[in-house]
Amino acid sequence: MKTLYDVQQLLKQFGIYVYVGKRIYDIELMSMEVKQLYEGQLIDKATYLNAWAILKREHHIEESRGDEWRWLKKS
Repeated sequence: MKTLYDVQQLLKQFGIYVYVGKRIYDIELMSMEVKQLYEGQLIDKATYLNAWAILKREHHIEESRGDEWRWLKKS
């Protein structure tokens, strides 16, 4: 597992489809779902940590993209 798409496919295996409409919210909801799968012992620790790292990286990317557009909100 290396990409956000891979995390989506993992969730799909459990019948979990995430689409909130805004990518950063999708990532946050996916993080919650992955945590629930781990706590329910449906995925192992290695899978959980790998998915968590991918989601953390993608969340950071989305946060930094948001900063690029802040000047529009100030006007």
